[in-house]
Amino acid sequence: MSRGPGVQPLVLLVDEEPGKRLLVSALANHGFRCLRAGADPEALTLAVRHEPDLVLLDASPRGVDAVGLTTQLREWTSAPILVLLARCRSRVKTTLLDAGASDYVLKPVATVDLVARMRVWLRQRQQRQRSTYEPGADRLKIDRERRVIFVDGREVHLTPIECKILLALARRPGTPMKEAQIVARVWGRGSRPRAQHLHAHVSRLRQKIERDPTQPAYLVSDDHGGYRLRLG
Repeated sequence: MSRGPGVQPLVLLVDEEPGKRLLVSALANHGFRCLRAGADPEALTLAVRHEPDLVLLDASPRGVDAVGLTTQLREWTSAPILVLLARCRSRVKTTLLDAGASDYVLKPVATVDLVARMRVWLRQRQQRQRSTYEPGADRLKIDRERRVIFVDGREVHLTPIECKILLALARRPGTPMKEAQIVARVWGRGSRPRAQHLHAHVSRLRQKIERDPTQPAYLVSDDHGGYRLRLG
């Protein structure tokens, strides 16, 4: 979510330890607003509801499935995900990054160093939001090579799943795709997410690209089931 100038960045802190109140207080002193959540499903609920600017995931407590949670979070947010690790084996690091983590930080870490790393990722995200594009006559533009979407000339940040859905439909604009076809294209053949899962992503996608999501002009439901994308 793009926030106005002067608004404190919103950080979702995911952890299972009560002592993190000190970290929340420290981050607040550095100009961040914090939401705290335990692991799945609370973290996913808050990520969807509040669209944080950055996710800070503490993977050090035992029993926390950092890779699984990172994978699920990445389906719903394009925000940087920084993972706090008590130790880092090469395989763990690689698996986390492959799952969608933006970066990892080894503990113990000084608050000032953690904040500096967080601000680097926030600046990179803000720079992408400011990138320009000539919109031409169309309100909705898709840069397929960069996998970037523009609405009224402004870059709109989509989650990886949202982007895959839109790009799948954009392969043949105006041509309807059945839900099963979209699922196969986005999640891979043999995947069987519930229909509500796809519908939830489409609903959030409409919120981002449509002037009136209740009467979509671009991402349209097909009379025979599925969806089609109108361009031009």
